[in-house]
Amino acid sequence: MRLILLTLLTLLAFAGNSVLCRMALTTTSIDAASFTTVRLLTGALMLSALVWLRTVRGGAGNTEAGRAPGIGGNWPSALALFAYAAALSFSYGDLSTGTGALLLFGAVQASMIFTGLWVGERPTRLQGIGQLMAMVGLIVILLPGLTAPPLRSAVLMLGSGVAWAVYTLRGRRVTDPTGDTAGNFVRAAVLSVTLSLLLIKQLRIDQWGMTYAMLSGAVTSGLGYALWYSVLPSLTVARAASIQLSVPMLATLAGALLLHEAITLRLLVASVAILGGIALVVINRLTKAA
Repeated sequence: MRLILLTLLTLLAFAGNSVLCRMALTTTSIDAASFTTVRLLTGALMLSALVWLRTVRGGAGNTEAGRAPGIGGNWPSALALFAYAAALSFSYGDLSTGTGALLLFGAVQASMIFTGLWVGERPTRLQGIGQLMAMVGLIVILLPGLTAPPLRSAVLMLGSGVAWAVYTLRGRRVTDPTGDTAGNFVRAAVLSVTLSLLLIKQLRIDQWGMTYAMLSGAVTSGLGYALWYSVLPSLTVARAASIQLSVPMLATLAGALLLHEAITLRLLVASVAILGGIALVVINRLTKAA
């Protein structure tokens, strides 16, 4: 029950990130680079505070998986986190919440599937059908038309998904979820500040935009990712991939309720094809593993 509850909270946090980013970039004047920087800085501060409190309360004897508490992480994971966050922000100004989340997590699952192929897994006929369905769904959502997303933003969101998949796969090897996530956020924040300085001429700060960015950083990113890192060791790659399939649906519903975004036929068809196809791949994996 504890694992189920923590997993549910992480899924709500993932969907919340899409909603907060979309709200900030469409209802306020904050620019994408500033949103990313505030989000990562706030997440770094929140997680660093948690690590400090853990150390003060438990002293040197307070460990997770036998490791002394403290700021951990590494630059490769931080780079993946920064790439995910920056690409997400720069793409969501032109994508609806549901479309963005579908492209994001579709890319995440596809990356995990291709990782399995890379290490020698061979797809069954059912998995092949699932992969074909997902590809057709991606083509449907990217085809030119009145409701088609801008290609540049769509490609950026797909790149964001690949970066998040890298971050997720690297997260399966951590021994201290909170400390490692804190360290990754600190490093990613440094990269984001550098990006903001490079784009200083585009700087636009807005009170509500800052509020959404801080909520995204402290709650749905910082705490959410720490929870995600904590449950990952208990999940197989296939299960980690499958449970994230619910995020686009949660984000789509939230976008419709909070931002009054339309749920188009194109989005529904693409969602069924992409999520249904990936589900076939993942479920078949789990069946074979059992």
